[in-house]
Amino acid sequence: MLKGIPEIISPELMKTIMEMGHGDEICFGDVNFPAQSMGKDNRVIRADGHTVTDLLDAVLQFFPLDVFVEQPVAVMDPGGSPRPEVWDEFESIIKNRDFSNAYKDFEQVERFAFYERAKKCFAVVATSESAGYSCVILKKGVIFK
Repeated sequence: MLKGIPEIISPELMKTIMEMGHGDEICFGDVNFPAQSMGKDNRVIRADGHTVTDLLDAVLQFFPLDVFVEQPVAVMDPGGSPRPEVWDEFESIIKNRDFSNAYKDFEQVERFAFYERAKKCFAVVATSESAGYSCVILKKGVIFK
């Protein structure tokens, strides 16, 4: 055990986010997201019993968002459906935890394009999040001293 690391972050997830470099992306998939299919060529981290919102809140304590891109946070476009309520939770968490102030707005990615992007992510985290359209991709930034 280490001090200050939320227990929701597994050793595998902490190791993964530490290994990621600037510009690498990580996908947090909801309960319906085909994580195993998307993560075939990359690592899949199981986070059963946890929600995307809780994981975002924990991970963003350590994870800098990329300030060099317009939108370092991508979500799956609901395709004409109303804006998912969970996105409000995402925004609140990101604004509270984004110490680099990189976040401006979500990049909305069409469903199949989101799947293709997830396949290229450094890792895919499979969660038990049940809210619709609660998949999110984060682009890692740098730490400025």
